[in-house]
Amino acid sequence: MEKLLVLTYVDESGAALTRASLESVAAGVEMARALGASLAIGVVGAQGAAAAQQLGGVNARVLAVAGEDFAQARYASDAAACEALVRAAEATLVFAPASSRFARVMPGVAYRLGGFVDTHITSVAKGEGLEASRWFYRQRVEAVVRRETRPWFLLLEAGTHEAWAASGSAPEVETIAVSLPALRTNVSGIRAPKQDEQTIRPDAKILLVAGAGWTKKQADGQVHAAEAETLILGFLKAADASLGSSKSLVDQSGENQAVLKFMTHMNQIGQTGATPRHPKGLSTCCHGEEPHVVGWRFINERRAISLDPNCGWARGKADVLYVADAFKVMAKVNALLAEK
Repeated sequence: MEKLLVLTYVDESGAALTRASLESVAAGVEMARALGASLAIGVVGAQGAAAAQQLGGVNARVLAVAGEDFAQARYASDAAACEALVRAAEATLVFAPASSRFARVMPGVAYRLGGFVDTHITSVAKGEGLEASRWFYRQRVEAVVRRETRPWFLLLEAGTHEAWAASGSAPEVETIAVSLPALRTNVSGIRAPKQDEQTIRPDAKILLVAGAGWTKKQADGQVHAAEAETLILGFLKAADASLGSSKSLVDQSGENQAVLKFMTHMNQIGQTGATPRHPKGLSTCCHGEEPHVVGWRFINERRAISLDPNCGWARGKADVLYVADAFKVMAKVNALLAEK
């Protein structure tokens, strides 16, 4: 019989599991039932036992690695914690969120345990055993993967499952002791921009995608990059939205053209960028395949603003197309949001 372990970790607050972790828990509960497998959940964090209170109602063995050494992401301590949890659970299948924290340590953990790891998993299902789906070739080809190697580690993409919602009493937590190697890295603190200065927000309900049209000459023959920045940042702040960009826009910084100062390649979505998952998306001043086809594959409701009523990509891939000037539309939207 398979033994399934879901690895999770505590967020920056130190008292709650990340949303991606709770999504992995929900996926693990569902698959354990389907496969008839035993289920265990491992928690990594300074206060792992406290964070496990969010697992109320889960019918699983809950293991925790706790202590200040596990408060921050660090390869040596995280790898040791995950290895200890897998050994304690005697797991043959391991689910974990495909976050930056776990993605960098899980291949090493799989190697230590003689297992195999697959990343960017978008769905899991019961077929001839466990079957995992993921995308290849810049999100254009979907494959279903089955493996005989155990333990099999699967890193689940965020946004592909509903998060686990506690529905009962908190489970009992077993604390697992970990022998740490000599730690050469000390976390002295975190330096990050203020929340209202962030433009990439994975948990946002709305994704705004900006294209190169924002920095091109407008109807009056002039470039209005400063106005574009004001409109875009105003919307992000008012709607608490996340910002995406077409490749052509982020590439302009090296072409001596007008640019949006806050835009970086981290915002890029599409063929060579990220494929974000948000409930709603609005594409502005975008043309071409990337924002409407590849980058928007997992957006539930897609809308676009374009002056070209015959834009094939917008009409074919957007649920709603507004044939209008993006500058005027976003100015009106921001005004309406300000009233609220």
